[in-house]
Amino acid sequence: MCCFLTILALLGPRALVLVWWLLEPLRFQATFDSIILPALGLIFLPWTLLMYVLVVPGGIVGIDWLWLAIALVGDIATYSGGGYGNRDRMPV
Repeated sequence: MCCFLTILALLGPRALVLVWWLLEPLRFQATFDSIILPALGLIFLPWTLLMYVLVVPGGIVGIDWLWLAIALVGDIATYSGGGYGNRDRMPV
């Protein structure tokens, strides 16, 4: 788990998903039926994909919905923060 936290801190969620996918492919196969949804999650919603893979094998009950909502808010904040930070780069 320490290596996962180091990868997350240094390289970000997409790198962590790729490393986790390579190290534990059975977890991803148990969570998803095809490769399309995890690939789309890797591109567009990496925080939500990480949390979904973490909570789904035990079933989504109770507080798991909160964790998924926090991850989704993190993805939205990542995109909106980048857009807000770069708003002055394009001339009007």
